[in-house]
Amino acid sequence: MKRLLMSAAALSLLAPAAFAETLVVSSWGGSFRDLIDQTIAEKFTEETGVEVEFITGGTIDRLNQARLSRDTPESDVTFTTSHIGWLYANDGLFEELDMSQIPNAENLVEQAVISPYHFGAWAYVYTIGYLPDLVPEGITFDSWNDLWSPELEGMLAAPDFDPSHIIAAAAELEGLDIENWQEAEDKLLELKPNFRAFYTNDANSQQLLSSGETPVQVLLSMNAYYMQSQGLDVQLAIPEEGAVLGVDTMGITAGTEKTELAYQFLNAALDPEVQAEIAEIKKGSPVVSNVELPAELAELPGIFTTPEQWDSQTLIIPHELRAEKTAEWRQWFSENMIAGN
Repeated sequence: MKRLLMSAAALSLLAPAAFAETLVVSSWGGSFRDLIDQTIAEKFTEETGVEVEFITGGTIDRLNQARLSRDTPESDVTFTTSHIGWLYANDGLFEELDMSQIPNAENLVEQAVISPYHFGAWAYVYTIGYLPDLVPEGITFDSWNDLWSPELEGMLAAPDFDPSHIIAAAAELEGLDIENWQEAEDKLLELKPNFRAFYTNDANSQQLLSSGETPVQVLLSMNAYYMQSQGLDVQLAIPEEGAVLGVDTMGITAGTEKTELAYQFLNAALDPEVQAEIAEIKKGSPVVSNVELPAELAELPGIFTTPEQWDSQTLIIPHELRAEKTAEWRQWFSENMIAGN
């Protein structure tokens, strides 16, 4: 009997560990999964005692899986891009948010409020990145139009998976709303001789820059700062028309049984100290206005800390329109810009 009582006591001690509550987060893998784990999840667990688990994958792969598992959702919180978040919302895969349950959201910057279903976790830009020693003398990149300089023939790279940045820049240069982007097709075609390559991911972008094969790129700011940390002298320019804003977002997965915990997780993400950590690690912009960053970080191109910077240095593609048009833009770009290059 004594042995049985001891076994029961041991099991009672093990039970909380074995059956501890967890929150499941869907996110990208690699450094972004680690970023969320080391900042937001750590704060959330500190405040609630609830551990965070991750399911990871590519942006579209996770969207497709969420569609397949809508009746038995695999996650409680989902990270995705601002425009793909609209696809989740339009498919009924995100809960409509009660912002009163996210006190830290009162400090969200306007540009990070994406929809009633999802909002920003951090921001970045796609802009012009270049290697100063390999760019022809006199090229300054004060404007997106400088990418069209004949001196840059065969020097340029851009992502093959998302042409929206260069399409937005061409439309802006032609004085068009991006809804009328077809009127900028001739402008886009004039840029074709300057392309050397189209990169498939961040690692491919890094390889093309480090080798000098494409000393000018339409480049993710976070990737540029990573390459700088590895010793590559890549510089970023913010054109007078603005850099193309990107916002990675969070939403509560429709059908979760852990809504209250999900709200606590979103609130932890907007904690000013967490936002400062994210900015320090990834060199992106905080999405709340009550963050203080060290001067050397706040002064980096593509990091916005004031309303004036958010207003004047960003070129914003309407997020819902971008979700609607992405497939169309990719098809046109593949057929007309990439094919035969």
